Amino acid sequence: MKKSNLRELLWEALLIIIGTVVYAVGLYYFVEPSNTAPGGVSGIALLVNYCTGFPIGTMSALINLPLLVLGLIFLGKEFVLKTLLSVASFTVIYDYVLTPLKIPVYDGERLMACIFGGVVTGIGLGIVFYAAGSTGGTDIISKLVHMKFPHMQLGRALMFVDLVIVFASIIVYRSTESALYAIIVIFANTQMINLVVYGGDSGRLLYILSDRYREITDAILSTLDRGVTLLNGEGGYTGADKKVVMCALRKTEYHKVKRLVHNIDPNAFIIAAESYEVMGEGFKPANSDSE
Repeated sequence: MKKSNLRELLWEALLIIIGTVVYAVGLYYFVEPSNTAPGGVSGIALLVNYCTGFPIGTMSALINLPLLVLGLIFLGKEFVLKTLLSVASFTVIYDYVLTPLKIPVYDGERLMACIFGGVVTGIGLGIVFYAAGSTGGTDIISKLVHMKFPHMQLGRALMFVDLVIVFASIIVYRSTESALYAIIVIFANTQMINLVVYGGDSGRLLYILSDRYREITDAILSTLDRGVTLLNGEGGYTGADKKVVMCALRKTEYHKVKRLVHNIDPNAFIIAAESYEVMGEGFKPANSDSE
């Protein structure tokens, strides 16, 4: 193995451990005391711990063990080793460092605990994902299912699993509010993961179809100083040649362009797509370390 590859692997391993530690601290300090189970393997472990007192880290590892075996068979050694590193780190930190030391946890307002719990755990998971790692659980399941059914909408299936765990918390904690607070944790968690993994350069990708494409192009170039690409298209019904204006924007610029296009051509057809990361002139440098 080349030194550069070894150095990269060691750096990724360090990031995975750091991210897992941050995740474990957020779960221990904020989420567990708030009696919420925000889906996933950790959510199941929290519910089991509440009912039986069984260690959360160990429970998480036991659930992940059969999934890791399947991952080793179908997903490759490197992915499984990174996941195993995260699972092992979480178990050690949670069950053998945080819990025995009985570090004081946040016992203030429940809403604040859920918000900050989602933020801190999201930062931890974001660091793990940034290093191309995984915490196991639904990550392994999603990859396995995608291999078998590549066209299946996994987001909905995994969301259903998380919702089952969230609503199970109503029974376990005997409180409807537990499910509502869990949704807050999940939302804050997701936002922070996207922020850590993709940075602050997310934006909108616009496709504009209009016969007055040249005026729209000139207006965008002069008003926002944004690059524009003209794509060749063909009307599916008429067979007529069309020009499609494509432009990457920051989120704050979207409504400016929307108004600008409407003023030029009220009948223009606009498709706005979410872009999680935009690199190049005017955005993040293309040679930045984003992976």
